[in-house]
Amino acid sequence: MAVGRIIETSDCVAEGAAWLAAQDARFARALEQTGPLPLRLRPDGFAQLLSAIVSQQVSVASANAIWTRLKDARMTGPRKIMWASDEDLRALGLSRQKVRYARALAEARINYAALRDAPTDEVIATLTEVSGIGVWTAEIYAMFSLGRADVFAPGDLALQEAARILFDLEARPKERDLRQMAEDWAPWRSVAARLLWAYYRVAKDREGIR
Repeated sequence: MAVGRIIETSDCVAEGAAWLAAQDARFARALEQTGPLPLRLRPDGFAQLLSAIVSQQVSVASANAIWTRLKDARMTGPRKIMWASDEDLRALGLSRQKVRYARALAEARINYAALRDAPTDEVIATLTEVSGIGVWTAEIYAMFSLGRADVFAPGDLALQEAARILFDLEARPKERDLRQMAEDWAPWRSVAARLLWAYYRVAKDREGIR
């Protein structure tokens, strides 16, 4: 999978949404309910991945609090993480496991600038070599930090549930099945993900999903 189209502006997202709506009437109906889709671009680099590690298996509020403490302590760069003691990092809210993950990320010495021009499968392979970074995190990074237009995250439960509702499936699709379904949405799979996330919120409000 090459670099392909890069999403840089809301116009790019709108172009992808229009393409998806033209391909499948169900996407068109979903788009009518969601309205314009968000751009959702984020910075790339070490801090973004460290933030993803911080956010694992904790509430949004807890993740935000820990991240704020890390930023206040200027502990969001690889050298600071490597120089800090385990006690320092634990005092800022990281679990023992996340201290290990943060150090692994710092020690990986990833060339983040080079990832911007690397094929998407290479980006995902590079990131998932690091302890604590799984395929979902790598796909999200490619989608939102690198702006890749044709990446999907089929392991995401909200995407699975949105696909079940929108496509009237008997059961929530497994990761492998949703990945296969998403092949039909190339070259705009990242926009399909944005649309399904937005539709999930609409459906959740409408059907009382928890």
